[in-house]
Amino acid sequence: MAASLSPEDQVVQSMPDASPTKWHRAHTTWFFETFLLLPFLPGYNRVNESFAVLFNSYYVAAGPRHARPQRGILTRPSNAEIAAYRAAVDLAMTQLLRDPPAEALPLIELGLHHEEQHQELLLTDILHVLSGNPLRPAYDAGWREPATTDGASRMLDGPEGVVEIGYGGPDFAFDNETPRHRTYLAPFRISDRLTRNGEWLAFMEDGGYRNALLWMSDGWAACQAEGWEAPLYWERRDGAWWQFGLGGLRPVDPLLPVRHISWYEADAFARWAGKRLPTEQEWEAAVTLAGFAERSDIAWQWTGSAYRPYPGFTPWAGAVGEYNGKFMIGQMVLRGGSLATPPGHARPSYRNFFPPNARWQFTGLRMAEDAA
Repeated sequence: MAASLSPEDQVVQSMPDASPTKWHRAHTTWFFETFLLLPFLPGYNRVNESFAVLFNSYYVAAGPRHARPQRGILTRPSNAEIAAYRAAVDLAMTQLLRDPPAEALPLIELGLHHEEQHQELLLTDILHVLSGNPLRPAYDAGWREPATTDGASRMLDGPEGVVEIGYGGPDFAFDNETPRHRTYLAPFRISDRLTRNGEWLAFMEDGGYRNALLWMSDGWAACQAEGWEAPLYWERRDGAWWQFGLGGLRPVDPLLPVRHISWYEADAFARWAGKRLPTEQEWEAAVTLAGFAERSDIAWQWTGSAYRPYPGFTPWAGAVGEYNGKFMIGQMVLRGGSLATPPGHARPSYRNFFPPNARWQFTGLRMAEDAA
C-alpha cells in the first residue's frame, strides 16, 4: 500500500489526528514485536530499543510513548530502516507461527485485525496529506469508486420490539462488540441506501451551513470556527464543485454517496431533511432487511448513538485491554465500513467511533425516522 509513495510522502503528519505512513508501518510492526514476540518467542530481543517508545501509540501499560502530535518530526529512523524492522519481525513471526502456544493465538488474530485497521488509516491519512498539496496529487490515479445502488431511495420498515445485538459468534470480534444483549426498538424506518451528493448539494444551496437552527450548539461553533461550507475535500472551481479523493481531483458526482462529513454535519442534514440518524441498535437490526444496500463498502455511517459500553462489557485483560474501553467517552458510533476498509474486516456488529467533529475519515450517513 505504501509502495507508490515517496519517502517524503511517508513522513508528513498533516494534523495531530493523522499519522504518517511510515509511522503506521512501524507501529503495526511494533504491535507484533511487543505483544507476541517478546513474551512468546524464546530468546527474542527488540530490533531497536528506541522503537519501543517511538512507535507505541496509546498503550500506557506497554511503557512510555512519543507524543502523538509529533509523529511527523520522526525523520529518523528512515523508511529503509522501517522496512528492515518489519522484515526482521516478519521472520521472527514466521518462527513463532510454526508452533505458537495456545495463549498466543488470540493475540495473533488481534494483531492481524489491528493491522487491517491501520491499512484503512493509512489511506485516510495519506489522503489528508495529499489534499494539502496545491498539485492535488493522486494516491492512485486509477482508483475507481465502488459500485452503488441505482434508482430512487426508499424507507424500509425496521424490526421492532425486543431484538438482540452485539457479537455472539465463535469468530473474532473486538471487545467493544460484546456482549450480545437484548434491546428494545420502537417502530422506525431506515433508508435503503446512503445519502447522495446531490441531496447534500440541495442542503448547501438551501443554506444548511448558514442556519444555526439546524445544528447542535457545539456543531455550530465548530462550523463557524472551521469555516465549513461543504464536505471536506470539496472545492469550488469555475462555479462547479470538485472533490479530492484517492484518485485525485474529480467533479462531484451527484449520484454518488456523500462522504467526509462530521457527525455534526450529518445530524444537521438529517434535521433539515425532516428525519434523523439511526441509532446503532436500529442500524444493526436493519442490516438483514431485504433491500438494505451499501452496508460496508462505501462510507462509514454516522449513527445517533454515543460510544458507550454495552451492558456487561468487560475489556480484555492486560495492555490490550486499552484497545477500546478507555475511549468510551466523547465519541459517536459509526457502523458499516468504507471503500478503504479491507475486505472481510467489517461485521454487522462492528463499532467504529470518532469524535463528532471528525471529517477526514470516509464517513457518510443514511436516514432514519420514527414510524409511530
